[in-house]
Amino acid sequence: MNNMTRRDATKLIGAATAGLLLPAGSTRADSSTMLTRAIPSTGEKLPVIGLGTWNVFDVDLTAGNEKQLGDVLSLFVKLGGRVVDSSPMYGKAEQVIGALASKLGLRDQLFLATKVWTRGKQAGIESMERSMARLQTKQIDLMQVHNLVDLDNQLATMRNWKAQGRFRYIGITHYNSSAFAAVERALRNGKVDFLQINYSIMEREAEERILPLAQDRQVAVIINRPFGGGDLFSRVRSKPLPDWANEFDCRSWAQFFLKWILAHPAVTCAIPATNNPSHLEDDLQAATGRLPSEKVRSQMRQLVSSF
Repeated sequence: MNNMTRRDATKLIGAATAGLLLPAGSTRADSSTMLTRAIPSTGEKLPVIGLGTWNVFDVDLTAGNEKQLGDVLSLFVKLGGRVVDSSPMYGKAEQVIGALASKLGLRDQLFLATKVWTRGKQAGIESMERSMARLQTKQIDLMQVHNLVDLDNQLATMRNWKAQGRFRYIGITHYNSSAFAAVERALRNGKVDFLQINYSIMEREAEERILPLAQDRQVAVIINRPFGGGDLFSRVRSKPLPDWANEFDCRSWAQFFLKWILAHPAVTCAIPATNNPSHLEDDLQAATGRLPSEKVRSQMRQLVSSF
C-alpha cells in the first residue's frame, strides 16, 4: 500500500480518535474492546482484524526498523489483535515475525498463520519445517496451501501434522478471483478449517458463490487485499468521508473499507498489512463500534463506485 496516499486520506478525514467503541448495542467501551468471530470448526474466537505481513515485514532487520516493527507488533497485541498472517512467498517476513515475537515474548498471544507454496510432498515437508523454524515455534496455529499449489499433496501432509498437534488448523488460500472455480472445487472436495480469499468493496466476486459456500461448509474466512492492494485509497484521495459514516462509528476511509467487509456474516477476519503504528491503530478501530447494515453497505458501494 502507498503510505503517502493513505496518509493523505487519513489526514483529510481526521482519522485519530479519542478512544475505541463497543460493538453494536453498546455506547461506551475501554480501549481493549474488539469484535470477535468464532472459527466454525471449533468455536474458538478470533478478533476480526488481523495483521498481514506481505511486503511490509519483508526486510533485513536493522536497529531502526526492528524498533518500528516491534512497536507495531506490540501495539497490535496491546490493542487486542491476534492473527498474524505470513508466507514463504513473502521473503523474510516469517523470519522477522518469529524474531520479533520471540524477543518481545509475544508468541503465546499471537495466532500465527502461514502457508506452504511449493510442489511435491517432500518439498512441502521441508518448506513447512522451515516455516516453523523461522517463526520459532513448535506449533503453527494455521497452515494454508498458498494459491492452491499442489493442493492434494500438501493437504495430505497438513492433515497428518494437524493430527500430531503440529498445526492447530489447516486451510487454503488464493488472492485472485480468476481462481474462484478452483477454490469452490477445493471447498467442496475436502474439509478445511479456513479459507483465505480476496474481497473488498470494489472486488466483490467472492460474494456470488465463495462466501456462501464457506458458510455452508462451516469454514472460517480470512480476507486478504481488504484495500484492493492500496488502490482504494487512491480512489478516495481528496474525497471527504460522508457524514453518515458516523452511523456505524466510522472515522476514516480505512475503517470504512474494513467495516464494509466485516459486515458480511461469512467473514471471520480481515488482514490489512502495515508497518505504521498509526495506520495499525486506525485499522483495529474498525473492529469496534457498530457495523453497517446491508442497506448501508449498498450505499457505501454506490459512493465508492461514483469516485
